[in-house]
Amino acid sequence: MPDYATLRLLWWLILGVLLIGFAIMDGFDFGIAALLRVLGRNDEERRVLLETIEPVWEGNQVWFILAGGAVFAAWPFVYAIAFSGLYVAMFLLLAAFILRPVGFSYRNKLADARWRNAWDWALTVSGLVPMLIFGVAFGNLFLGLPFRLDAEMRMSYEGGFFGLLTPFALLCGLVSITMLLAHGASYAAFKADASLAQRAGKVARSASLAFLVLYLVAGVVLAFGLPGYAIVSPIDGAAPSNPPLKQVVLQGRWLAGYAAHPLFWLAPVLALVAALANFVLIAAQKYFAAFLASSLVCAGTILSAGFALFPFLIPSSLDPRSSLTVWDASSSQRTLGIMLIVVVVFLPIVLAYTSWVYRVLCGRVTFEQIKHHLGY
Repeated sequence: MPDYATLRLLWWLILGVLLIGFAIMDGFDFGIAALLRVLGRNDEERRVLLETIEPVWEGNQVWFILAGGAVFAAWPFVYAIAFSGLYVAMFLLLAAFILRPVGFSYRNKLADARWRNAWDWALTVSGLVPMLIFGVAFGNLFLGLPFRLDAEMRMSYEGGFFGLLTPFALLCGLVSITMLLAHGASYAAFKADASLAQRAGKVARSASLAFLVLYLVAGVVLAFGLPGYAIVSPIDGAAPSNPPLKQVVLQGRWLAGYAAHPLFWLAPVLALVAALANFVLIAAQKYFAAFLASSLVCAGTILSAGFALFPFLIPSSLDPRSSLTVWDASSSQRTLGIMLIVVVVFLPIVLAYTSWVYRVLCGRVTFEQIKHHLGY
């Protein structure tokens, strides 16, 4: 069994893998829902778009459940602060998650155009809201959340929902929206009826260009406009979790870790190169390759944010020493070890099953196919 410090690092990496899996697998669901009224100009086209994700959206949601479960079991302090301090944001997120399956189920119950239009708008909102919230959440991690821990490890949170909507956080929200719109449009170009591919491709290219600009702007602000957190006391990766024992200062910039670990630069390079590749491949009508490129954009973006934050998980703007890090916010060594065994056994099964499902469902969803069943 790995030592405690190694287990903590492994679970930080596993959390990153689960977040990337969620962004890639559920991200195109969000993107298609958000673009439903843009890509689909009539009821038949919108039914085709919804049918592209109908067989897989529930399975894709598993990645969100896995990520939430991993945070709950491996990083209990992170779970407690995120789900209590960010209660309103989490409520809006869950409301959007609830609205989406309800929209799928009820949209086609009536043939009335007003009924279906109302549910189409509901599905659009259910796609846009999670994109924005996840991006704003990542942005606020770099700004620090307004919480502190006392000597008994009790948390007090002194912020509100609207306090999260700062300019930099909203910029990160726009990065998230453009990234997942490009991802969803790329999937639609690859999966929907060929008559929709060109329209979806135009949206994907525009979203990719917008992502490139916003991602670079966010990177410049992060590198030169925001102070970074740094641990100035000795770090014992094998010590029991007790965040207030360390000393943290605002020092330098968030990208200081990139200077110490040059390989970190591979993540932002991956995001930028993959976004450019998506633009080029869409123009060449190589839609499956373009979708793979947009998936790499998601992976590179999340990795670049995680590497910039490392070793911090949730910094505190009220009391920097209360900030949660990889080395002092985890569960016990035994818990992490048992969970690692579970992940090693079951994650390959999830990946194998997911691969099988997409292999079985390969091919485009055509207008002819949706005429033979009710669908969405």
